[in-house]
This record gives sequence, C-alpha cells and structure tokens, in this order.
Amino acid sequence: MTRPPHHRPAPPHGPAVWLRDLGMGLRFAAAGGREGWTRTLLTAVGVGLGVLLLLGAASVPHLMEGRQERAMARQILNGDDPPRASERTVIAMDADTTYHDQRVFGLRLYPEGKRAPLPPGVTAYPRPGTMAVSPALRDLLASPDGALLRERLPYVITGTIADPGLVGPKELAYYLTSDVPLKTEDGFRLTHFGADAFGDQPMSPTLLMLIFIACVVLLMPVAVFIATAIRFGGDRRDRRLAALRLVGADVATTRRIAAGEALFGALCGLALGTALFLLCRTYAGSVTLWDINAFPSDVTPLPALAALIAVAVPVAALAVTLFTLRGVAIEPLGVVRGRTARRRRLWWRLPLLVGGPAILLVSGPLDPRERGVGAYPAAVGAALTLCGVTAVLPWVIEAVVGRLGRGPVAWQLAVRRLQLSGGTAARAVSGICVAVAGALALQLLVSALQSDFVTRTGQDSGRAQMTVSLPESTGAALRRAADRVATTEGVRTAHTLVGATVARSGPLRKGEKFAPGASVIVGDCAALREVAQTGACHDGDAFLATRGGLAVDAATIREVARPGGKVLLNADGDTGKPLGTPRLWTVPPGTREIAARKDPTGQTSLGILATPGALDLTRLQDPSARVLIRTDPAVPDGEEHIRNAAAALGPDASASTVRDTESDAQFASVHTGLLLGSTVTMALVAAGLLVTTVEQLRERRRLLSVLVAFGTRRSTLAWSVLWQTAVPIVLGLALAVAAGLGLGAGLLRSAGKAAYDWSAIWPLPLAAGLLVLLVTVLSLPSLWRLMRPDGLRTE
Repeated sequence: MTRPPHHRPAPPHGPAVWLRDLGMGLRFAAAGGREGWTRTLLTAVGVGLGVLLLLGAASVPHLMEGRQERAMARQILNGDDPPRASERTVIAMDADTTYHDQRVFGLRLYPEGKRAPLPPGVTAYPRPGTMAVSPALRDLLASPDGALLRERLPYVITGTIADPGLVGPKELAYYLTSDVPLKTEDGFRLTHFGADAFGDQPMSPTLLMLIFIACVVLLMPVAVFIATAIRFGGDRRDRRLAALRLVGADVATTRRIAAGEALFGALCGLALGTALFLLCRTYAGSVTLWDINAFPSDVTPLPALAALIAVAVPVAALAVTLFTLRGVAIEPLGVVRGRTARRRRLWWRLPLLVGGPAILLVSGPLDPRERGVGAYPAAVGAALTLCGVTAVLPWVIEAVVGRLGRGPVAWQLAVRRLQLSGGTAARAVSGICVAVAGALALQLLVSALQSDFVTRTGQDSGRAQMTVSLPESTGAALRRAADRVATTEGVRTAHTLVGATVARSGPLRKGEKFAPGASVIVGDCAALREVAQTGACHDGDAFLATRGGLAVDAATIREVARPGGKVLLNADGDTGKPLGTPRLWTVPPGTREIAARKDPTGQTSLGILATPGALDLTRLQDPSARVLIRTDPAVPDGEEHIRNAAAALGPDASASTVRDTESDAQFASVHTGLLLGSTVTMALVAAGLLVTTVEQLRERRRLLSVLVAFGTRRSTLAWSVLWQTAVPIVLGLALAVAAGLGLGAGLLRSAGKAAYDWSAIWPLPLAAGLLVLLVTVLSLPSLWRLMRPDGLRTE
C-alpha cells in the first residue's frame, strides 16, 4: 500500500508573518541584556537628537505665527477715518527706545474715558505717571546693568505686562500712562488696538527660494544622521542573526527580525526625542539665539508634520535595515560572510551629484510672476546634490584609501581599518559633509542676495553718529535744550540746526490765496557747512541755498528772500498771514546763492541759511531743531547718555542712530532664522558625530584590547583613531566644497547673480575640521576605557 504523498504546508506569509517577525525582533532588542540595551541606548540617543531637531523645525511655523499675531495685536493704527474723542477712546503714541542695541518697545497712553480699550497683556491702565512693564524689563531695571535705562524710564512700576502683550518672554516692553493729555498730532486716537497685517506684502520669489533651500540644507544632515544611528551595532546584530539561522530561520525571517530590532531602537529614539523636545520646550523662554526667544506654548509642532515624523522615523528604520542586509550573507555556523567584494560603482552615484546643479542651470533665473513656483526646482536640485554627496563619498574614500601606502604604525592601523570598512567611515562623516556642502551653497546665495535686500540709506555715519530731534518750541527753549545735549557725556561735537518757515512779506498778489513761503535754518558756520557749501563764512552771514534741488523751489526762495528785502517770520503755515504783529527780517544785502549738500542724515535742505549774528532764532515762529552729534568712542555707553538726555527733554524729543545701510525686514527675518537653524543643526551634527565615534570604538573594543595585550602603545591607538577620522573628513570636505560650489553656482543663476563671494567659502570647511578635531578629542576618554584587559572576555 503506497502512502499518500506528504505535502509540506506552505510557509506562512503576508502581514501576519511580518508582524510576528518584527515582534520577535522587538523582544530580542528589549531582552538583550546589558549589551543589547547599550546598543539600543546609543541608537535611541542618535535618533532622539534627530527627532528633537525635526520637531523643532516643525514648530517654526507656529512659533513665527504666534509672534506675529501678538505683534499685530498691539499695533496703534486707526486708518483714514480717526474716531472722535469719547469714553471708549485712548490716545496712544510710540515710545520705543534702544538700550545697548536692544529694542525696548513702548507705548505712551492717555485713556479719554473709563471704557477706553486696553492694550493686550494688562487688565487695567497703570495709574497716571506710572507704567506696566514686561518681566524682562522689570528685571533689567532692578539690576546694575539697567542703571542708565532707569534714568530714561524713571517711572514707578505698578503693573506687569502678561504674555499676550509680548512678542517673546525676554522682550523689553512697557506701557506708560501719561499724566498730561497727549496730542493726536503726536499719536493716534483709537477705539481698539491691533491691525490685521503690515500691508500684506508678498514675499519675493528669491526669498521663497532661499527658504526652500534652507529647509533642505538644514534637514538633510538630520536625515543622514538618523539613517546612520539606525545602523549602530550592526556587527553584533549580524552575529546574533547567525544563531537564528542555526535554529532554522531562513534569510527573509532573519532580516525581518533584524528590522524589528532596529525598529525598537528607532521607537525608543522617537520617544526619547519627544521627551527631549518637551523638556527643551519648557525652557524655551530662557534661551535667546540671534535675538529670538519664544514662549513654550509657541514651540508646538504642526500636527501634520508631527504625524509625518512619527511615521517616517520607524519606516526609515525598517527600510535602512533591510537595505543594508542585502549585501550580507548570514550562515548558520555563527559566521557572517560578506558576499563577494565588489568595488563601488560610480555610474549611478555621479548623476545624483551633478544632477542637482544641472537642474538649476537648466531651469534658469526665477520669474517674479511665478510667485515662488520657481523655488521648487531649486529645492529638488539641492536635495539631489546633497544626496549625491552621501552616495559619492563612500566611492571616494574607497578609491583613495585603497592607494594609500606605508607609514607609521598608527597610520597603517588607520589605513587598514579604512580599507576594510570604508562604508562605516563614510557614514560617520557624511552628516557633517552634507551640512558643509549645503551651508556653503546657502552662504554663497545669501552673500549674493545681501546687496539686493540691504540698501544704502543715504546717511553718512562718518560725519555724524547720532541725531537728536527737538520738537517745536520757542527759540530760547531750543537753545537751552541743544546746549544741554551738546554738553552730554559721550558727545565729541554737536552741530545745532534750528529750522522754521517764513513767508514773503507784503500783500497778496493777484490770484494768490496765500503768500509763498520758504524754509529758514539758523546755525553757526560749522553747522551750516553740514547742509550747504558755504565757502567762507562768518557770524552775521546769510546764504540762499538754491542749487542742488528742484528749480521751482529755487525760484520760490528767490521770490521770498531777495537780498535787501524783508521776509515775514511769524507767518501762519496755512494762510501765510502774520500771527499777531508782523515780525519782519531784512535779508542782508550781501547774501549770496550757494549749493546745498546732503546732511549726515541724507536730507537736502533748500532755503535761507543764517548765522545767529544775522538772524536771532528767538524771533522765529514755532521753530524746531536737530542736533547732529559725533560721539566719543572712548566714553562707554555714550549713546545711552545721549538718549537719556533726549528723553529728559520731553516725550516729543527723540534720539536716533545714523546708519549707512538698512536691511529689508523680510530678508532680515529669514537671515535670522537661517543663523538660528544653522547653529542648532551644527550642534546636532557635532553631538551626532560624537555618538557615532563612541559607537564605532565600542564595536572595536575586543580588537583594541587585543592590540594593547600585544604591546601596542595607547598613544599609537589614539593617533590611529585620529587618522581614521581625519582621512575621511578631509576627503569628505573636499567633496563637500566641490558640491557646494556647484550647487551655489546653480542657485546664483536661479537668483540672477553671477559672482562668487570667495570670502564666504573657507570659514565653513575650517569650522567643520575644527569640529571633527574637537569630537575626536572628546572621544579619547572612551578610547582609554575600552583598551582594558576585560575587553578580551567573551560569552
């Protein structure tokens, strides 16, 4: 009787098998003893650092939106139809100041009724003559560092501005309730605080491209490092998988179990990164980077991006593990044999590296009408280029170290290690090489764009460093105020220019509704030379500045102020008629016409220029004054003394700094964000490189112990570790510079620029080299601990 054929059941397959094998890998990783937990901890730290930065990047949109909303909520704009005074109105005027290059936001308020609107952050107005301040300003005023600011803000503090009234927790801000009524000419009458937007200014395509490139450049090193961290402990993992083959597991099963182990480390890293993010979030308000600080509530990832991170990290762990095991043959005898060694091929790697710049060169310059659509090819090109760096770097290291020859023992140990595991060395430094390549291209783009978004103001800080504006008053009061400013500590020289408006004397002519007028400026000869080419000048002289402006203005000045004729000093600004008894001034007969020149603030003043001996400024009607100041750099805090002197003259007096250039607000915001992101990214790369180095040393613990047992000096091993890091990093930085220059050329073409700023190239590779040297030095203590005899023990 023949037996029926025995049919072996088909092996299970499908999602259930995947879940079973992944679950077994998770259990192996969780129950792997001290060795397993050490490996998992290192993987978790590496992945956690990456997740920390990814969650931080995902929080940037919410952070910036929160800052902008709070800034908008306290704006004092009333549009074209200001309201009438009522119980529901308040007069508000800007009272900002600067202290040690820090902006101090201020509002001077005068509520006109009991139901006047409140500014955000307070529940009641401070008492008249007192102020509510931010916590940061309260602390500063109470400290010795705020002594000069206390002179400027000598008011009693009766309240605190809460978070809704502050852009950030470290912002210096105050609300001051005026004890005298404010003029609507100096501020705004409001029924509510806040504005919808600052004009809804669209962002230029070039800035959009810069933002897109920055996102790619700052996040690619994070992705590279996470992929590297997932592969920690690969050698020990492969030996364990050989044992699984011995008990009957097939190749596919062992790979899925290995993926489960990597998944456990990634999940631990995801949890650790989330915990680190929540911890850092609680201390966000105490950290200020590039003048940016945020409330913890602002540091909140967008839900969609947070969900993407939560899914992408575990999926990346599975994909990277399965991909790396393709080239490993795991046999049942406890030996992991690599398949037949093949040289890495360049044909598929090089297109990635050159394809990115090629896309940018083919796409051509951005079209402003595209509204940012042209930024997408730039982002794709940057991503391809940086991926190309990671792909080509192992080939470069293999090609170069394979040709390295003799040398000292430390050199030979390092070279032989690199020849055996060039891929591991490439993974260790790929993150920093990607960061350098991207940062170099980004720096070239920012340097080229700076001239488009940083404009010259027309001011000349070489002639004056500060100006103090004195409001309308009497001539005698202006003279006293100007003398007080001129004698302030920190003032080297001060030139006072008193200005007013005069009119043609005599009756109106046929067809005239009001008498024509002209400006008059009174100052000594030194002051007048700041606004005109006076030539020879003595007290008692007068001039007509008619050249250097519009011809119609020059004709009006000649008509109003004929040499030997009379002008009306107390003319009404609207009608040209005298206010009270006419005050007439005779223009000196010898008055000559001269050319005006721009003053240090960039203004050109046409009109009558007179010295005090020719025109007594006390006769002018409602004059105002400007004091042009050269500061004394030898006096510490000289600018603060000058601002205090201006503040002491009244709320309408103001002091400002003369600046040669001015940055576009959007560009300045983007540039600040780039600096902040670059700082955080480089810190992550440094921490990640340290973790990677320690993990590589840990995997070679037994080898190091054997070498020490055979008499190898510890200094030799230390130098070999340094060479093992230095050779790949030198090769990687050379590749990064080449890739960065190529990507930068494509970005410059997209931005319509052609010239390189060569000074922006060398600092980045130098900083990266020093960073690697620092990380190597920090890893030496771990190296000393691993070179002990107990490293020879095995199980």
